Amino acid sequence: MKTWNATSSFATQTWYLFSSSIANLKCDLSKICLFVVLQNNSLPFNKYAFLTTHNAFAIEGEPSHTRVPRVTFTNQEDTVTQQLNNGVRALMLDTYDFQGDVWLCHSFKGKCHDYTAFEPTIDTLNEIQAFLSANPGEIVTLILEDYVEAPNGLTNVFKAAGLMKYWFPVSNMPKSGQDWPLVSDMVTRNQRLLVFNSKQEKEQSEGIAYQWNYMVENQYGNDGMKAGSCSNRAESSPQNDKTKSLVLVNYFRSVPIKQLSCQFNYEDLVSMLNTCYGAAGNRWANFVAVDFYKRSGGGGSFQATDTLNGELICGCNDVHACVPRSTTPCKV
Repeated sequence: MKTWNATSSFATQTWYLFSSSIANLKCDLSKICLFVVLQNNSLPFNKYAFLTTHNAFAIEGEPSHTRVPRVTFTNQEDTVTQQLNNGVRALMLDTYDFQGDVWLCHSFKGKCHDYTAFEPTIDTLNEIQAFLSANPGEIVTLILEDYVEAPNGLTNVFKAAGLMKYWFPVSNMPKSGQDWPLVSDMVTRNQRLLVFNSKQEKEQSEGIAYQWNYMVENQYGNDGMKAGSCSNRAESSPQNDKTKSLVLVNYFRSVPIKQLSCQFNYEDLVSMLNTCYGAAGNRWANFVAVDFYKRSGGGGSFQATDTLNGELICGCNDVHACVPRSTTPCKV
């Protein structure tokens, strides 16, 4: 067993890593041990990096809520509450019309089924509301792959969860590549929930930001994992389009395999972040999205996020070097 420090944008965390061997592949499962102290939040929102869970709701062991056995993939191992408590600050969610409500489903062709449904969206939003209420200095970002057609369906479920009081308004989002508001100001104003959506029309009809008006993104799945290449997601502007202030890097397989995440969430991930830095016009990622975020063959997605924050905050490849009077050397 060994220990190391993981620092999000606003908090330092100490983690214990338990090593095991899976098919001769070194694989560490990290668990949070200590949440220490709020750090620097004086920079614009786009000057930080946030660990992001792909399909945050698709959780191993989640019981069926439809009385039908679930037949679909899972991408994470613990609850959304645990993800947030462990330092995840952005969640990818897939929203669908289902059973007269809005559900989270890992499905296909835009339709949710009994065997692809995970839970009503309100359940996950309630977890997010509880976290924001208990942690008044934290900001959470939601990235929605949205198939909801019901008028105001998303708005209604966000209202029901009591999340509108945290809502960051679209009118405050920069549209021409400017810096975002300071994180400290967002916290002071209690505008601590950012929601991005895949349906362009909902920016006008429901005030939910159209994702690709504000961020660029690389290709997801196997096509986005080719070494030395950081290809563009079709819906996104070119990654070097600097009129979009935020950069999202996906790094997960088309078909999730937990054991392989141990490999991908370590050196391969760091290598891709460097490749995508060049593709994005020498900009570091603000969001790094992975499957099985606690699994790696080393420091994993936490250390990768540390590296991104170090580069974004002070130009060093370790965020610990950005702390005043730090003894950590600054490596560039």
